[in-house]
Amino acid sequence: MKKTLFILVLLTFSLMFLSAEGIDMGDFPVGTWLDPNYDAVWELSVENIRILDTSENVYFDFSEATVEDFDVSGGMSGLTVSFSCPETGKFYKLTKPVSMGTAIVLEIERSDYPDYRVEMPFRK
Repeated sequence: MKKTLFILVLLTFSLMFLSAEGIDMGDFPVGTWLDPNYDAVWELSVENIRILDTSENVYFDFSEATVEDFDVSGGMSGLTVSFSCPETGKFYKLTKPVSMGTAIVLEIERSDYPDYRVEMPFRK
């Protein structure tokens, strides 16, 4: 009984650590970008991603949600951050293309609507 309880407690703490691991943007650029289709501002910081309205009120804070499969990777298309969020039911991919421009490309896979793709200009 004690051994089973110990294993359950250890498993619980391990799962809490994995979900609390959070966001680490690595070498991905930080700042704010505007999704012109929704007037939504994507704010990328070293340890967080938030979606704001144009008055900078928080619409969604990914640090307060469960982020899964977070990955920062580089390739021929540029530097990419990707993750899924069970709370929103979506998979997100942000790509900074290999170019001299400052825009990033946002792609969202969602089961209830068609996939979404937009180029977002840099704000600040």
